[in-house]
Amino acid sequence: MARYTGAVCKLCRREGEKLFLKGDRCYTGKCALTRRNFAPGQHGQARKKRSEYGTQLREKQKAKRYYCVLEGQFAHYFELAEKRKGVTGENLLVILESRLDNIVYRLGFAMSRPEARQLVRHGHFEVNGKKVNIPSYLCKAGDVIALKDGSRSSAKFKAILEANASKPIPKWLTLDVEKLEGKIVAMPERDDIDLPIEEHHIVELYSK
Repeated sequence: MARYTGAVCKLCRREGEKLFLKGDRCYTGKCALTRRNFAPGQHGQARKKRSEYGTQLREKQKAKRYYCVLEGQFAHYFELAEKRKGVTGENLLVILESRLDNIVYRLGFAMSRPEARQLVRHGHFEVNGKKVNIPSYLCKAGDVIALKDGSRSSAKFKAILEANASKPIPKWLTLDVEKLEGKIVAMPERDDIDLPIEEHHIVELYSK
């Protein structure tokens, strides 16, 4: 499956916001956005007046990069969001939040969404007792996401869980540290999604 393989710090610099794509590094002075708070490229430091279209495009790109999805996937999620009852923009964010790799990250089983994607692809997680290695798998309320038995003694996961011990778990999820499993108690509402995304700009962009 296609995926972005370039320097992820450039993505943060392009959006002018931390996308938290490199885990702990994003919280230190090594963060590229801290050291070079301007867009990459020859004209990155030039001041540009952003058009309405530019604002809408940047918001879409930012959402894609937060959740580590490509253009085709994102367009598909927007189509799904339009077909659901309710506000399209909010539906879109709920769909993105329900991806398995995002839930693995939200539960603290990974330091970043890119790492969560990789761990899911390597088959470390089960959903309702069955192994799922598809990062884009859309979970639903009541699903139980657990670390596979064979991965529970891994030093890597022990280190990740220790580092994320103080990380707050969203209220729409529960985590059983002893069983190393989490459950989706309800699908998130807009107020539960803490990312600085103005989804109405995305809807306006796709409505053109």
